Amino acid sequence: MRLVSSRTRKQRLAIGAVAVLGLGGLSVIQALPASAAAGCSVTYSVTGSWNNGFQGNIVIRNVGDAWTSWNLTFSFANGQRVTQGWGGRFSQSGTQVTVANESWNGSVPNGGTVNPGFIGSHSGTNANPTSFSVNGTVCTGSPVTTNPTTGNPTGNPTSNPPTTPPTTPPTSNPTTGPPPTRADNPYTGGRGYVNPEWKAKAESVSGGSRVSNTPTGVWIDRIAAIEGTSGSSSNGPMGVEDHLLEAVRQGASYIQFVIYNLPGRDCAALASNGELAATEIDKYKTQYIDPIAAYQADARFRNLRIINIIEIDSLPNLITNVAGRPTETANCNTMKANRNYENGIAYALQKFGAIPNVYNYIDAGHHGWIGWDDNFRPSAQLIANTVRLSGSVNNVTGFITNTANYSALQEPYITVNDQTRQSAWIDWNRYNDELSFAQAFRSELVTQGMPSNIGMLIDTSRNGWGGSARPTGPVTTGDLNAQINGSRIDRRIHKGNWCNQSGAGLGERPRTAPATGIDAYVWIKPPGESDGSSELIPNNEGKGFDEMCDPDYGGNARNGNNRSGALDGAPISGAWFSAQFSQLMQNAYPAL
Repeated sequence: MRLVSSRTRKQRLAIGAVAVLGLGGLSVIQALPASAAAGCSVTYSVTGSWNNGFQGNIVIRNVGDAWTSWNLTFSFANGQRVTQGWGGRFSQSGTQVTVANESWNGSVPNGGTVNPGFIGSHSGTNANPTSFSVNGTVCTGSPVTTNPTTGNPTGNPTSNPPTTPPTTPPTSNPTTGPPPTRADNPYTGGRGYVNPEWKAKAESVSGGSRVSNTPTGVWIDRIAAIEGTSGSSSNGPMGVEDHLLEAVRQGASYIQFVIYNLPGRDCAALASNGELAATEIDKYKTQYIDPIAAYQADARFRNLRIINIIEIDSLPNLITNVAGRPTETANCNTMKANRNYENGIAYALQKFGAIPNVYNYIDAGHHGWIGWDDNFRPSAQLIANTVRLSGSVNNVTGFITNTANYSALQEPYITVNDQTRQSAWIDWNRYNDELSFAQAFRSELVTQGMPSNIGMLIDTSRNGWGGSARPTGPVTTGDLNAQINGSRIDRRIHKGNWCNQSGAGLGERPRTAPATGIDAYVWIKPPGESDGSSELIPNNEGKGFDEMCDPDYGGNARNGNNRSGALDGAPISGAWFSAQFSQLMQNAYPAL
């Protein structure tokens, strides 16, 4: 199995894989092959352990002649795997692990040390390695010569060795030492990454500079988006590595990626259909998830909190849009039968969950989708079972609602009760705003076995609904429907409307821990990026035309056969829609 990535056109650094080690320490001796005296000692220890993961530390000391390069090998006896390394180039073939020097730490004098470390995983006993070799010579604790002379070398250095390696990695982005402690809430402390591509688009619209420094999600919605085309003649989008490097340059504490390319993606819509057919689960794993995970595990980014938003509009579709529901689609029936949504998400959680500075949040729909009794608990059960399928409930940090949607954060002038649930707008739903739904759904997920410290995110990028039409108090005259419609903040025609909604505004700006159980309000959908085209636009990104994006469309069962409420003149999903961005700023709440 190859664990070190090859260099690309950008000459990327090699990335190590991780293996899990048990607690405890072990010192052994290893020597270099040498035409003169050579020798070394190796101290191996486990400095941290969690569930099926652990952190290993290795100190290699040169007790012989100076080295110009070094290559350490050892074997795991119990199937442990290295998933990330630093201070050396890690690779693994079967049970054998190889660590080669970096360009900056190959020269080691007598008495000098080098200190590579790694993150690993294991499924059983985590026994320590018992033998180490450097450059092919087993450690003995004494210098070894090709033609020994008289005397009995002691193996002890003749001078006090330095306590740190003689050379260090670049100070601008250190990759040595233990990784940062995993945060309970990755949004706490520091600032988020500002995507320079979105920033430039926002500032191209009058007034956009007021919000252009807001952290937004980076959508990786096809395989080609992993590498991007920066530096090419097309001056196209940045790739995953480009964004990570820019986040380090900015000094950001966290960056947000949207992992969005499941086989048969978005089975109930067409505007956001993906490039992979329903059966292409292996391609999803090897050509999409694996390369992203390799970049995210790169030691250059180990001090950056990487937040993954996992597969929008997937698992909830398997509850609401399948056989037995008036909203069923053939594509959703297919995805429920082949289980590739569940298998794909479980694989992504497993790969990303093994990286200690990565935090996974799974999409959980929104209140206007799964807030009804027959959707609420079954959705939580399906999501929890998918997490368990990944091998550990600790592969998730939390869940996100309202991603790329418009559901109001709070409805201050409407109380949900037995009477108001009868209105056409609430339609017997238990929830009428996103905050109350997210808090309740979090509690249900904990009941279904998710960790008690999970947190929720709410995408507030386009749910502000401000402007002059925003109600300032409850309407108490007229029939029930008139009162509810006059009092509601959310001004969509129907809660099932999701495409480029007319009248929407920017919502709450991203902030950390704004309410009980909520890790953050976030802008995962970059405001101004289209949800889908108003008419069929041929493209090579696998994105179709959905009538819900046509302002003249009269609706279907999923939106109560109401008009779509979409803006006209929209480009394909993800493309820049300046008219929408202007509207969002105009109707922002809180106002700009």
